This record gives sequence, structure tokens and C-alpha cells, in this order.
Amino acid sequence: MQITKEQRVDETSAMIDDIEVREDPRASEIVLETRDLDVYYGAFRAVRDVGLRIRANEITAMIGPSGCGKSTVLRCFNRMNDLIESARVEGEVRYHDVDLYGDKIDAVEVRRRIGMVFQKPNPFPKSIFDNVAYGPRVAGQRRGLDDLVERSLQRAALWDEVKDRLKDSALGLSGGQQQRLCIARALAVDPDVLLMDEPCSALDPIATGRIEELMQEIKHDYTIVIVTHNMQQAARVSDRTAFFTAEVNEESDRRTGLLVEYDRTQNIFSNPSDGRTEAYVTGRFG
Repeated sequence: MQITKEQRVDETSAMIDDIEVREDPRASEIVLETRDLDVYYGAFRAVRDVGLRIRANEITAMIGPSGCGKSTVLRCFNRMNDLIESARVEGEVRYHDVDLYGDKIDAVEVRRRIGMVFQKPNPFPKSIFDNVAYGPRVAGQRRGLDDLVERSLQRAALWDEVKDRLKDSALGLSGGQQQRLCIARALAVDPDVLLMDEPCSALDPIATGRIEELMQEIKHDYTIVIVTHNMQQAARVSDRTAFFTAEVNEESDRRTGLLVEYDRTQNIFSNPSDGRTEAYVTGRFG
């Protein structure tokens, strides 16, 4: 018998909700975990043997040179790689110990609980209000949108700047404001985890500073995982840092990413246990 989309969503919610009820919240420290994670694009293995444990209400940064698989791993956490036809994920990705790639798990519901902010601000060509209200409306919410939009914009530290022009196009905002709007849009569907893929790479230093302040403000309510090419940013904002590197196939010149070291950020930058990490953070390669 074929399982409908609605049944998958219900089963996904029920499985996760049941875990949240049964567990002692104080002991529920690990939110996301990968075990022996490999990611393939066709026959090519892009990432291999990644084991990570992401803890609740912390900011976890992923750093490393280009082509080391940081963004690929990040997209595994909310099944964005499903949208790439040739992509294949092996190993385990678990959310509150639920296998996110299990047969009965609905990817759309996963993406509601695990939101994502992309490298380049991508507001919809709609009003500021409609951008934030878009996700709740798709989910069927029709009442209380005014309060929800205000609350989401406040959480994204944007409300005071836009409260008098909610009907204006979001495309008229500055780059930094657009990125905070995208964060508000992600928060509007009440996620548990927020993934951020180089969210400041297209922003000026002032806007970057505001986004970093915002991450610190909201981590008490959300678990945040950020991919960044900026080591100083990782050192400033994150509690833990994962350093990835890439193995180069000499015959094909293709790169396979792997996790080298994962530890508290202070240790990664001041006392790394692997020589490859030390070489990267001190600027000797990368």
C-alpha cells in the first residue's frame, strides 16, 4: 500500500514528538548526529566517513578549504541533497535519534523543523510581510499572522527597521536587511534547528557584525549550524568547530571531503590535536 504525503508528515511528527515527550529535556543534549556519513554524486564520493554530534542551543561552525564538503554535509541535515538527482547519502543522519533518511520520514516536514538560510539573501518578490508569512500560510495557518510576523521580525532584529513598511517590497531592503528577513522567514515556521550556509559572505562588515550578534541572541532558542569560509567568524561566534579538508585524487583531480577534527572552538584555534588543523588555522595552507 502506498503511503500518502499526509501520512508521512503525520508519522514524522509523531515519531519526533514522542521522543520529545519521553526524554528528559535536560538530558536531550545531542540534536543532530551523523554516523559514517558518505555522500555521493553519481559514482563520485564527495564526502566520506563523517561523524558529528551537534548539541542543543550551541553554534557549531564548519570550516575548511573550498571543495572539502562543508556545504554538502550541511545540506544532509535537512535533506536538501534530495533535490539533486545524482546525490546519494549513505550512513546515518539522526535528529533527536530519529533517522532522517528512514522510509517513513517526510523531507518537507524535516525542512520545517530544520530551517536553512543560504549564502546569498533570497527574499521572494513579495512584500516584507508576505515573505515572513509565506511558510505559515503554506502550512495552512490563516489566523494570528500579524503577531507571528511581528514576533519573527523581532527575533531577527529587523522589526524596528521595517515595522512601518511591511507592505513594501522586500527587494527594496539592503543586503543585510534582506538576510535578516530570510532568517525571520525561516524562524516563522518555528524550527528547532537553523542551518546557515555562509550567510555573511555577500555582506559588508557592518551587516556581517549584525548577523553575528543575531546568532548569539537566538542560540538560546535554536540550535545553529553555520558553514563559513571566514575562520575569524567561526572563532567569534561558535561554541564548537568542525574542520574539514579534502583528499585529491591525482588521476581525476576530484576532491573528497573528510572531517579532520571536531572540538570546542577554543581548542581548535588554540590547541588543535591534528597537525592538518593547525596548518589550516595558522594559514599555512587553505
